[in-house]
Amino acid sequence: MLKVEQQQPVEFSPALIQKFDEITGRYPEGKQKSALLPILHEVQAEFGWLSVPAMDKVALYLDIQDIEVYEVASFYSMYFLKPQGKYVLEVCRTGPCCLVGAEKLMTHIESSLGVKENEVTPDGLFSWRGVECLAACGFGPVLQIGPEYTFYENLNAEKVDELIADLRKK
Repeated sequence: MLKVEQQQPVEFSPALIQKFDEITGRYPEGKQKSALLPILHEVQAEFGWLSVPAMDKVALYLDIQDIEVYEVASFYSMYFLKPQGKYVLEVCRTGPCCLVGAEKLMTHIESSLGVKENEVTPDGLFSWRGVECLAACGFGPVLQIGPEYTFYENLNAEKVDELIADLRKK
């Protein structure tokens, strides 16, 4: 369930509205709701997450009910409903990866970063979470790092530490 907090109003830039127009133009007249997922991706790319005011503006743009946007945004794990770190580490937590150490890797990431799952480090650089299958069952444990969603396989604590150190240098 979405936690509604007092949040700042959101303004979409003309460039973002232009992207919305291009996306909705891909769909037949009266089917603008079909553009919801790609528009949410654009909003998240612009703001880093989907605030309630941002989702409300998307609903207004698409001429749909606010709840229709909330339902989609809260269903898919690819959308963030609260601020995230600059880099989001997503560890596959399904069976095959867990069999080869994903849970230990998540414990290590929590300890290394000093934040629990879905929290943001004080410097704003990192957040992490367990996610469902990343489709590399033979190469686990695996993780992807957003915002570019670069994919890493056959991980251990040392390799993760190297990745984190490299990201800190950027």
